[in-house]
Order: sequence, then structure tokens, then C-alpha cells
Amino acid sequence: MNKCTIRKSILISLILCTVIPAFAKDVTLGGKEGWPVFQSEQNITKGKGRFGYDCIQLATNSFEADIDTDLLIDFENPGCPISAGEYQVVSNNLKLSNQTILEKSAGLSRNIGGMNIMGLPGTFFGSKGVQGSFCIEFWLCPSIAENGEVILNWESSKNQGGKLIYQLLNCSFMKGHLEWNLTNFFDGYREETVTLTGSSKAIPDKWTHHCISYDCETGILEYIVNGVTEDIVYITSNGKENGQIYLVYLGEEAELQFCTEYTGKIDDIRIMRRPYCPPDYQSAENAGKIGRMLYAPKGGKFVTRPIVVSTGSQLTRLVAEQNIPSQTEVCYYVRSGDNYFNWSNNYPEWKPVVSGEEIKNVSGMYFQLACDIYPDGNGSVSPTITQINLEFEELPLPSPPFTVKAQAGNGSVTLSWSCSVDNTTGGYYIYYGTRPGEYLGRFAAEGNSPINVGNTTSYKITGLENGKIYYFAIASWSAYDDRITGPLSKEVYARPAARLK
Repeated sequence: MNKCTIRKSILISLILCTVIPAFAKDVTLGGKEGWPVFQSEQNITKGKGRFGYDCIQLATNSFEADIDTDLLIDFENPGCPISAGEYQVVSNNLKLSNQTILEKSAGLSRNIGGMNIMGLPGTFFGSKGVQGSFCIEFWLCPSIAENGEVILNWESSKNQGGKLIYQLLNCSFMKGHLEWNLTNFFDGYREETVTLTGSSKAIPDKWTHHCISYDCETGILEYIVNGVTEDIVYITSNGKENGQIYLVYLGEEAELQFCTEYTGKIDDIRIMRRPYCPPDYQSAENAGKIGRMLYAPKGGKFVTRPIVVSTGSQLTRLVAEQNIPSQTEVCYYVRSGDNYFNWSNNYPEWKPVVSGEEIKNVSGMYFQLACDIYPDGNGSVSPTITQINLEFEELPLPSPPFTVKAQAGNGSVTLSWSCSVDNTTGGYYIYYGTRPGEYLGRFAAEGNSPINVGNTTSYKITGLENGKIYYFAIASWSAYDDRITGPLSKEVYARPAARLK
């Protein structure tokens, strides 16, 4: 055993009793660096935070398509306002407005023609014959609310006893209220036209939620404003809940028109194949407050993609530039490991951390961050996060040997090198190949490049081809973890030969 080996053996023995030196580093999310693409996110969006940088905040309440969704128009995609449903845009004169109650965009109508769409076969308004339950809902913010302004219109005809019967579904302003008219919409119903009128007046530049809902199980047709029923009709033989129920019967497919004569904004238009069902946050006591409940009480969250650092890195602190108003909350969680390919939703375990406080026992080559964001009790205020700094300590990289020599032999090359001057070196890797700077060798008897030769200063590589030139470099690995490898030494080369002259 040479002196270098003795010194290294003593060093490794002492390492467990000493404080490991480390270098402080950090990873920045947000701020001037911008936010990365998240692995997953729910109910969050970007707004303007401190210093004009993008911040993460809760997305305002919006509809989410589910199995009962026949159509969803949310105006979030500038290329197409329809985000769900087999409908096609025939014409669209609506502009996008950022003055919205939901998410980022709303439709803006300037009374120059609205948006016409056509349902494909299988959709509610793209199918002939008997239909089941339905509801049509949207958010509305009128600028004027004049008599005759049309929000929704559908006109068609159906064959009844060999005669074409006119059909209509229309929603328009009348004396400051929205009024719904359904003509020959229900098969066999005694009234040719059914009218439902709201009791609350529309207020210019104020958002309100409107819905017409029909339940084929009970025959109830109702008009709902901000979660409160304002008019109701039983589509039954006796006008009561115990009469014979009449079902929707649609004739020829026809265009569904929105905002053909209307000045103002509209958002999140949805057609469902079921009766209206209030969201879980809309209880009886707060139904009248729906116009002010911008954020769902369940809040939102995001999870970053695994953030690669270096083997053995220790996460020490999370520091967030954030604004947390009264009653709101932001909760952070972190986890780490050396191989994220076997991670699941719950493995490795998530650990809660607090901004600014010391973090212990979170180390590895990869870090991951999750964040839950909650609004206040009224759903009217959201926290904002402008920037997050993940501070960590990285183990030092050991220095390479200063001198390396290569001696050619018969089908072999013997390498020798000086001890690394770095006291954190635990051993060495030999990199080899047949091109300068490319150490992709896979032909030595001792193994593929790089070869872990342990704590020694000379090594013979065999199984090489005589007459062929080979290139070599040495790197030190850390005594703390042999996966932590320092930079390469100066390159050397040698050409094995059967007989040296």
C-alpha cells in the first residue's frame, strides 16, 4: 500500500466524524426567470405580482367539462372559443375581453352579430327526436340591457302529422329582465309557447349567472339566477308534479345563435344533459353571493417537475416572495430522491415546509415542490406567489489528478497518476475511448468506460487491440458518495503493440 493509499484510507475513516463541507446554491422559480411548466396544476392561473413579474394565483371559478357536458364555450383559447363538445363555429363576431369573472377571457358582443354554432350528430342540438333532461347556463355582464337584446336563439321545425311545426328557443331582455320563450319544444304539451321570466333586474356592468333547466324525471322547467329559482313551470298534463310528463322533441338540426343583438360580455356558456346542479360551494345561505364568489373554497394547487441538482444535495430552505391576505393560505410540500422514475403520487413522502424556516432531512439528486393555495372564506380573495427560491447545499466535487501517464503494452495500457490534492477524493474513474474527448469504450476486459478502479494510483487495462490508438482521462470520485464525480484530468493516449521498438 503506497503513502497515497494510506492517507486516503485514514481520510475515509475520519470522514464520518467530520462536518462535510458544502457549497450553498439555489434554484429560482418565477420572478424574472419566469415560471416553468408544471407537472400538474389545478385551479391556478398567472397574474401580475410584485415588480411586474408573473405570479401564481387561484383561477376564478369556471366550469369543467364532465361526462354530462354537451357544450362548453369558455373563450380561453383565442383560436376557438369552444373547449368541449362536438359543435362547430359557423360564424363568430365576438371579441375577447379580459374583463371577466372567470379565468382570463370572456366573449365581448358589440351588437354587430354574435356567434353561431352547429351541433354535430349526437349533440343535444344536433339530434332529432326525443331528448332527455338538459340545462343551459352562462354568465352575463350587459352594458345596456335594452328590450329585445337577444342572448340565445334557436329556430327549427319538426314534422307533426305531416305538417311542419315551427320551433323556437329564445332568451332575450324584456323590461330589464331576461325572458325565456320555448315554442313547440315539448312533444304533446298543451301550451304552444312556454315563457319563463326573471324577477331580478339586470344591472349594467355587473356579472350574473343564468340557467334554464329541465328535469325529464319530474317535468320541472325552471329559470335560475345566481343560484335562486325565479320562475318555474311543470311540463305536465295538469301543470303539477303528479301529472303526465312531456319530453323535449327536437326537429331539424339548426344553428344555435348567441348574442346576435346584444351589447356586453358573456362567459362560460354550458349545455348539460342533466338538470341544473349547484356546485358544492353554493349552499342555500350563500346562493345569493355567487356573483362575488370568485374562487372555489377547495382552492388550487401545482406540482413542479422533478428538479435535478446533484447527488447528495441537501435542501435547506424555501423562501417565497408572496402575498397572503387575511384568511387565505399557502401550503408548501417538498420531497427528494436519487431516481424519480419510481416515484408515485405518495412516494417518496411529501414533507410540509414553511417559507423561511430551515429544512432538514431532504436530500438527493432530485427535488420536487408541491403547493396548495386557498382563498378566504367568501371565495373573494386569492394569495399570490411571485417567486420561490429553493436553497440547497451541494457536496464539493473532488479535483482530478494533476499528472497522468499512459504506458503501452501488448494488448494493454498501464495508467499511472498522482494523488488528487483534494482531501474529499475517495477513489478514481478511468474513462477511455478511441477518439479524443470521446470516452465511450466498451471493449476492455475490465469493463465499459468509465471503470471504477477504487483508491489506487495505477491500473492496467487489457483486452485492447494492438496498433490502435486509445485515449484516457481520470476523474476522482467523492469519498462521501462514489456517484459524485469531479472534472476530468488532462487527456493522455497510447497505442498497444505486440513488440515495442
